[in-house]
Amino acid sequence: MFSAAFDADGFTEGGPADGSDRAAGRMNLLLQTLLDGLVLGGIYALSAVGFSLIFGVLHVLNLSHGILVLAGAYLAFALSKALHIDPLLTTPMVMAALFAIGYCFQRYLIQYAVDRSQLGSMLLTFGVALMMENALVWGFSPDMHSLTPSWAFSPLRLHGLTLDPVRLVALLTSLVLLGVLTIVLQRTSLGRIIRATAQQTLAARLCGVDVQNVFALTFAVSAAFAGASGIIIGMVLPFSPSDEGLWTLNAFVVVTLGGVGSPGGALLGGLLLGLVYTLTAQYIGPAFPNATMFLILVVMLMVRPNGLLGNAFAGSR
Repeated sequence: MFSAAFDADGFTEGGPADGSDRAAGRMNLLLQTLLDGLVLGGIYALSAVGFSLIFGVLHVLNLSHGILVLAGAYLAFALSKALHIDPLLTTPMVMAALFAIGYCFQRYLIQYAVDRSQLGSMLLTFGVALMMENALVWGFSPDMHSLTPSWAFSPLRLHGLTLDPVRLVALLTSLVLLGVLTIVLQRTSLGRIIRATAQQTLAARLCGVDVQNVFALTFAVSAAFAGASGIIIGMVLPFSPSDEGLWTLNAFVVVTLGGVGSPGGALLGGLLLGLVYTLTAQYIGPAFPNATMFLILVVMLMVRPNGLLGNAFAGSR
């Protein structure tokens, strides 16, 4: 999936190399693996930031997060086919649609369940995920799909490294969107209200804040960014409705590593997870990345259960 231009023994396509060429080949292999890990990590971070925000503000474990990611991918797939445009150009439309869906989902379903029990809200999101997965199977079939831009087949080579334009655009887009979310949370009135509600819900309510509306807006923002991550994922990896559990699990791991409620924590946790995945697959074996990932997760829970940057919101304490 994330391949390098050199094999593990330092041989290039032209045949065996001498000692210096082998060393250069190994170095290029390491650099290629790190580059692929950063790309994968950026995707993980963008796909997890919404999960982190919901848990940090609403204190709800959103088990429908993965299906919202896939909803973004499938909506971009349908729009790009219908409008004959590049999948990346559908991002504003997908984010707007999922913003509206997320707002209604939280305001009229999840909040109803939260008012009765936290367990009920978790079971509700799980049930919605199952229903939406079956709806995607019915609408798009259970087969794999992908979002392939017209410029996807023009790889660049720089000093022995293979630079896939799709993956580079995916990484840059992820960083830009994470930066936009950080600015929204830190520099805007909506962001200040969200942070205040997360830290002291009762105090925010006493100050006249419509807490339920803030919760719905937070969920809507999270759903919009989940949909945007689905587009990026679809451009880099094939996807199917059955992948929804995988992306929910990945988001949980990223949030545990990076910390709850912080875009910076999601970025750090995602990059760490991406690097661990690609380095383990390259140097230990393709069967071991998941084992290594969960070993690191267990160690993190024992050493720093709040995550690396888990001090932003009340949900991280």
